[in-house]
Amino acid sequence: MEEKILDYLLVPIGLMIMVAYHLWLLHRIIKHPTKTVIGINAINRRYWVQAMTEDMSKNGVLAVQTLRNNIMASTLLASTAIMLSSVIAVLMNPSHGSSSQSSDQGGPLDFVFGDRSQLGSSIKFFSILVCFLIAFLLNVQSIRYYSHASILVNVPFKKLASPYLTAEYVGRIVNRGSYFWSFGLRAFYFSFPLFLWIFGPVPMFLSCIALVCMLYFLDVTLEFRAIDAGGSDGAGMELSHSCDEEQGRQSVGLVQC
Repeated sequence: MEEKILDYLLVPIGLMIMVAYHLWLLHRIIKHPTKTVIGINAINRRYWVQAMTEDMSKNGVLAVQTLRNNIMASTLLASTAIMLSSVIAVLMNPSHGSSSQSSDQGGPLDFVFGDRSQLGSSIKFFSILVCFLIAFLLNVQSIRYYSHASILVNVPFKKLASPYLTAEYVGRIVNRGSYFWSFGLRAFYFSFPLFLWIFGPVPMFLSCIALVCMLYFLDVTLEFRAIDAGGSDGAGMELSHSCDEEQGRQSVGLVQC
């Protein structure tokens, strides 16, 4: 019972640390998108779409090839996620229950300090399975948006002059595909601590702390400031920064264009 207390204590704390960090990151993206890598990349993707649609005769093939590469990346993650889900489903098969029961009496997992019961093992494997299934669904949605964007990016917006089809709309579609791809990748990240949970709550808790520290350096960037072409005075820089903030909020889908 004393060993199970670590699972009841360290595992929820580790998950709370992961969830709290992503809630803080979401707030950062909404309020200060230019101070996060996700927000800056969203702005740059909108600029990329506008640049591609300036001359479709020259940039059409390049735009489609770029989106196809993103589709291939999402397809790779989706295939990996569904394959790992199948492996986890096989490990959860009752025919493998003998290995879990033997671990209670001193088996290959005798060094694990924590819950080694069959129910605990099933919960661990089921948690990993849920992460991989969520990653699969998110990457499928990413493929959906990228495929839709590959069709819209070749439409001559200037000739049609349609209020329902603009470069800003295509930019939002591309950003949504990228967001789903990022969410799917986060689901893979969440599976690492859950996988280490198989070896005990202590490795799981330490991996949560290490993962949050790593993600912080990957997600947060220095304040992004566009250099004012007209000068470097404080008012110009402040105005440019406010424009970047507004552009960032539009890029993350918080302001309708």
